[in-house]
Amino acid sequence: MTQDEILTPFRSGGHNHRACVAEALRAAEEICRDRGLRLTPLRRRILEMIWSGHEPVGAYDLLDKLRGERRGAAPPTVYRTLDFLCDCGLVHRIKSLNAYVGCGDPRFHHAGQFLICRGCRAVAELDAPEITEAIADKARNAGFEVAGQTIEIAGLCPECQGGGAADDA
Repeated sequence: MTQDEILTPFRSGGHNHRACVAEALRAAEEICRDRGLRLTPLRRRILEMIWSGHEPVGAYDLLDKLRGERRGAAPPTVYRTLDFLCDCGLVHRIKSLNAYVGCGDPRFHHAGQFLICRGCRAVAELDAPEITEAIADKARNAGFEVAGQTIEIAGLCPECQGGGAADDA
């Protein structure tokens, strides 16, 4: 696995998080403009909340944060916004965690391949088209049409491998 195949790596001490969030929001604005979609203030804010920690965040966690800013925030509002962000490829849903993460490269549609740390719940997104194609080929050979695929791989991130945090999981 080369560094080019890692869209969003596990967090590290040298990461410029402010620039990362700003780039994600800039890309979202450009993608929505190019596709004729509206990145409303609410959609933008929820995307910003998702990117704010680089960790998977649940819909109700987003709702709790949003209620601190907007009194009338309700679950359907958050879920509709998350559906929009997922449909646009700006975020991915991590089903095993029932949570969402920002997409490392939303400019093109791709299958999600995620390394999920069972110790600290950190997530890294991979871009391995050969895996996507291998699954699509096997499915075609079985007469199956793939509508979408997300691969979630559990294990330990580099930080938890040395720290023993996974013992609590």
